[in-house]
Amino acid sequence: MRPTSYETEANLRERALLVSLVTDETRRSGVDPQLSLDELIQLAETAGVEVVETRMQNKDVPDAKWFVGKGKALELKELIAERGITTAIFDQELSGAQVRNLEEALDAKIIDRTQLILDIFAGRAKTKEGILQVELAQLTYLLPRLSGQGKNLSRLGGGIGTRGPGETKLETDRRHIRRRIGELKRQLESVAAHRGLHRERRRKAGVVQVALVGYTNAGKSTLLRQLTAADVLAEDKLFATLDPTSRTLKLPSGKEVLLTDTVGFIQHLPHDLVAAFRATLEEANEADLLLHVTDASSPMRDRQREVVEQVLTELGAAGKPKLLVYNKIDACSAASMALLPGGPDTVRVSAFSEHDMNHLLHRIEDKLLGAVCRLRIPASRGDLAALAYRVGDVMQQETEEDWLVLTIRPNPADMEKYGHSLEPYRLDTDGTVPAGEKTETETEDFK
Repeated sequence: MRPTSYETEANLRERALLVSLVTDETRRSGVDPQLSLDELIQLAETAGVEVVETRMQNKDVPDAKWFVGKGKALELKELIAERGITTAIFDQELSGAQVRNLEEALDAKIIDRTQLILDIFAGRAKTKEGILQVELAQLTYLLPRLSGQGKNLSRLGGGIGTRGPGETKLETDRRHIRRRIGELKRQLESVAAHRGLHRERRRKAGVVQVALVGYTNAGKSTLLRQLTAADVLAEDKLFATLDPTSRTLKLPSGKEVLLTDTVGFIQHLPHDLVAAFRATLEEANEADLLLHVTDASSPMRDRQREVVEQVLTELGAAGKPKLLVYNKIDACSAASMALLPGGPDTVRVSAFSEHDMNHLLHRIEDKLLGAVCRLRIPASRGDLAALAYRVGDVMQQETEEDWLVLTIRPNPADMEKYGHSLEPYRLDTDGTVPAGEKTETETEDFK
């Protein structure tokens, strides 16, 4: 089997130097530079690169020409020659001019964090939609970084008005890329419209949707496998899966909902990538409940949670009902577990614990369907009985003379939208109609 760029033979692997620049802005942002560099190591290894050395440079602001400064660039050049390094990967995004200057100075391939993430996405994309999305992000990233070769690649013509350099190769490349970007956007608009039709069909059918969101490698795909027995890839790698997968999830009450796994997030996630994957990420916008999965064992868990919240805000999904799921507690120390926050919207699980998965299912059901309540409806009001079945799960139905007593677990969203007609018939916990509600006589008058 031919080795891919992610599963290469040892002698084909690129040898890389990883470089991170710590600036005043980095310090103000509160990001731990070492943890960010550790994450870059994981990204490089995911891309099949052998990490030979890492270097961290402190500087007030990035150097406009050399990024890390000319002196540091010369130092890195000596290290690259000495260790036989072929690639230098930078933890921050570089401009086109900085890439060209560093390539000349270091005599090595220069890649920044954004390009590395895009390369990983390109290797992971399997579906037509995923491939289109990655290509769009790559071309959008490449367009401002094209470097032409001047008059050597000019198109020359004959006749008046065509003498001179004509259209340079750089201009031709830019025109071609812009045309391809326009074509990809049109194709993705068609994909987005197709997804919208599916979402509208599910909405009309009353399908309840739950979306798994979270930082990459937090265990979303593993949870999907454990909860639904879905045959999806689950690996201890960054961005192991890209394409969203939906499976039916059966809750303890017997009600079925749709559980969707979405692409993972990461800090400094390229904006071009967010824009290209917007049609996919908007699955989170349509969900009735978000399961925000966080790796409880990661030293960056608080920062990772903030990154996910920022991306959700960009997508307009910040106000969605959420259940914060701290996964991988089996890999946590006692001291780390003690620092985990709690609360009604938080749950701690290990994806490989059957007890934890059952507990998670009950928590999902509680968030989706709300607390159990009882309704006392006139037996002649079939419309209200039908409405009760529509807005929740009817667990028990009893008859008391001319009344129907229903025990239901309402869906909070549906109850708020359609259930106002049922409120006058809600029973208190002692089985009596609350004060001020309709009596039987008033109900008959109302009829």
